[in-house]
Amino acid sequence: MISDNRATVRKVLIITLLLNLFVMGLKAVVGTLTGSLSLLADALHSVTDSASNILGLITSHFSSPNPDREHPYGHQKFEAVGALGIAMFLGIACFEILQGAVDGILKGGHIVKISAPQLWLLLIVLGVNIFVAYYERAVGTRIGSAILIADAKHAMSDVWVTISVMAGLVGVWLGYQWLDVVLAFPVALFVFWSGWEVLKENLPYLVDQMAIAPEVINAIALSVPGVVNCHDIASRGVLGRQVFIEMHLIVDAKDVETAHRITEEVERQLEERFNPARILIHVEPPAYKSNQITF
Repeated sequence: MISDNRATVRKVLIITLLLNLFVMGLKAVVGTLTGSLSLLADALHSVTDSASNILGLITSHFSSPNPDREHPYGHQKFEAVGALGIAMFLGIACFEILQGAVDGILKGGHIVKISAPQLWLLLIVLGVNIFVAYYERAVGTRIGSAILIADAKHAMSDVWVTISVMAGLVGVWLGYQWLDVVLAFPVALFVFWSGWEVLKENLPYLVDQMAIAPEVINAIALSVPGVVNCHDIASRGVLGRQVFIEMHLIVDAKDVETAHRITEEVERQLEERFNPARILIHVEPPAYKSNQITF
C-alpha cells in the first residue's frame, strides 16, 4: 500500500523555513556589521536554504503518490524534480561564494572587524543549522522523502560552511585578516559537492534507471510453485518509496483461474519483499519461453 506523507513533509519544511529565515537574518546583520565577505557569502547560502524550503513546499504539494487519470503512475517524481532544484540552488550558492572571494583577492585592502559577542551570535547560528540538518534527515529517512533528505544535505552543507566561516573569523579576531577570503574557497567546493550528491541520488529516478536487479525478481518468481519461466523483466522507481515491476510469465496451468492464482502469489511475494510496489505480469503460452531475463 502506498502511503502519503506529504503532511509530514510540509510540517518539517515550514519549521525549517522559519529557522532558516532567522539564521539568514542573523548572518546578514553580523556580516554587514563586521564587513566579512565569507559571512555575507554564508548569508547568501542561507538564502538558498530558504528558497529550497519554499521549492520543497511547492513540489510536495504536487507529489501525491496516488494515481489519477492524467498521472496513472502517481506524482512522486515531483519530489525528485524539487531535489534537482535544490541542487541548482547549491550550484548558484557555490558560484556566488567563489565570485565574492575572487573579488576580495583582486580588490584587496578589505578589513574585517569582529567582536567576541558577534562570534557568540554565530554559535547560535551553528546550533540552529545542526538542528535543522539532523531533524530533516531523521524525518526524511523515516518516511522515505527525497525532498527532505536532499534538503538535509543542503542544511548539512550550511553547517560546514558556518564552521569554516567561524574558524576564519576567529582567525581575523586574532589578527589574520587573509583567512576571511581564503576560507571562502573550500566552503564553495563543499557546497558544490553537496549539490553533486543530491543530483546523483535523484537523477536515476527521473530517467527510470533499474530499481531491482532482474535476477532477484526472476529468482522470487521461479520459487513460486507453478511458474515455469520468467523473462523480459523490468523495474523502475526507488526502493522503499515506490517501485514498478513488469515481467512476462509462463505458468503451468490449464485454466485462467489457476494461472491467475499463481500470478497473484508471485505478486504477493514481490510486494512483501519490495513494498510499496505496483506489478504488471503478462502471462504467455509455453511456446514463448525465453532465457532472456531482461531487455
